Amino acid sequence: MILHSAEFIISAVRLDQCPTSGEAEFAFVGRSNVGKSSLLNKLLNRRNLARISGSPGKTQTLNFYHINDSFYFVDLPGYGYAKVSKQLRAKWGPMVEEYLIKRDTLIKVIQLVDVRHEPSRDDQLMYEWLCYNGRQPQIVATKADKIARGSYGKQIQMIAKTLKMDPVASPILLTSADTGYGIDLLWSAVDHELQAFNKTIETE
Repeated sequence: MILHSAEFIISAVRLDQCPTSGEAEFAFVGRSNVGKSSLLNKLLNRRNLARISGSPGKTQTLNFYHINDSFYFVDLPGYGYAKVSKQLRAKWGPMVEEYLIKRDTLIKVIQLVDVRHEPSRDDQLMYEWLCYNGRQPQIVATKADKIARGSYGKQIQMIAKTLKMDPVASPILLTSADTGYGIDLLWSAVDHELQAFNKTIETE
């Protein structure tokens, strides 16, 4: 896919604030500090379109980015950061849950995990919850530049085993926001989902 344009549209806290164009959406979820904003910026070839904060847990809204005037990337609040207040987590939870369950135009959830570490309990719970609710996520391992290439296979197997998933049936994509490793493969996965979505729309 060729990237022509990427524009921040809105920060929403309720479904009725989300775009109403009916275009496909890809939601990015992951633990705070997993590198979500950095990966989005790399995908969109922009340095600061998605804001990167030195304070994990900073994202508190559903942030919509309009891509090629035809679909959206949606940056969701990070989960699992202990210093975020219980009040704030209680506020995020229902908002994110409602979006992930009820949003008809959400065609794929992209769940990020840090390739260096075993998926946390929060990562495991999110994966299980998404699968239970019919939102089988695309797992993307970030920060590939932080480990040796010879460790890639072992780390991917560890992630798959911890999440109890079949890496053959659901391949895990390995990426680096610093070097661009795996970005083309992630774009290919997005393009594949978009083509399937558009075919569904055409046949309705």
